[in-house]
Amino acid sequence: MKRRDFITVGGAAAALAAFPSSSRAQPKPTSVVGFVASTRGTSAVEQLTGIRQGLLQAGFVEGDNLVLHIRGAEGVYDRLPGLVADLLAQKVGVIITQAPPATRAAKAATTTTPIVFGVGIDPVADGLVASFARPGGNLTGVALLGSELMARRLDLMSELVPQARLFALLVNPSVPNPWISEVDAVARAKGARLLSLEAATVGEIDTAFAAMARERAEALLIGEDTFLAQRPEIAELALRWRIPTIGIVRGFATLGGLASYGASLTDAYRQIGLYAGMILKGARTNDLPVLRPTKFDFVLNLKTARALGVVIPPLLLAQADEVIE
Repeated sequence: MKRRDFITVGGAAAALAAFPSSSRAQPKPTSVVGFVASTRGTSAVEQLTGIRQGLLQAGFVEGDNLVLHIRGAEGVYDRLPGLVADLLAQKVGVIITQAPPATRAAKAATTTTPIVFGVGIDPVADGLVASFARPGGNLTGVALLGSELMARRLDLMSELVPQARLFALLVNPSVPNPWISEVDAVARAKGARLLSLEAATVGEIDTAFAAMARERAEALLIGEDTFLAQRPEIAELALRWRIPTIGIVRGFATLGGLASYGASLTDAYRQIGLYAGMILKGARTNDLPVLRPTKFDFVLNLKTARALGVVIPPLLLAQADEVIE
């Protein structure tokens, strides 16, 4: 820096210091939002992208007038109460939760701090809210229609693997799965059977795949709000055991699974972020109805299809929102 420039900058700083503090630009008030995931928080890329988009819509930007604290249990649900307690200690104005375990932990921890959730279960049947229109209490959010979409995933797998007569379903017993009987009925209507397997750890997932192989399952559906942290391992196991598999979120297909079908997480969490911003501005959770998604992602992985010997029908290819080469 030249001496003249130094004097100019220094003089400006001195002049600014001479003004009364009331005449200076006041710092913007900063709002604090917490995000707690049942999986690894920073790996929830689609959710965090959507949250930031929604908060931006509401006028909140990280590093300007917003601090976003991110916590994740990495699939170990016993950690969730401690993570929620940590966020409450940070004096967050809103807690955003991903999946039912994190939402339940937040609901158990506070009746005053607003909670905005994203869950793939029926939040009324699970006792999270009183109703979709008037949630009551301090919770609202987006119900991702996960259970209601499982039958559609079975339809898609029937088209991808038309010869399949035994479909496996991998579910986590630690989350509600009241819809299994409905999916079983859909399978039977197709002249097929449903093999339901439970797993909660990576070791149990390995065991479940071995059981599928013994029973000669021809296709696999991944249950709701389940195994989000284990997507890479499940995709790898599906290839190793040569079982065509469909997941619930886009990331499963991008990580090597054959297909995924479900609500767009980015769009759903954009609405969640917008709700959080509205609450920071004074809206009440009870005045914000629980929403259902309007945008869905159907993703196919052609590389995996070739490795499994699956021939994807042209009509199904045309229906896909994204095709991974």
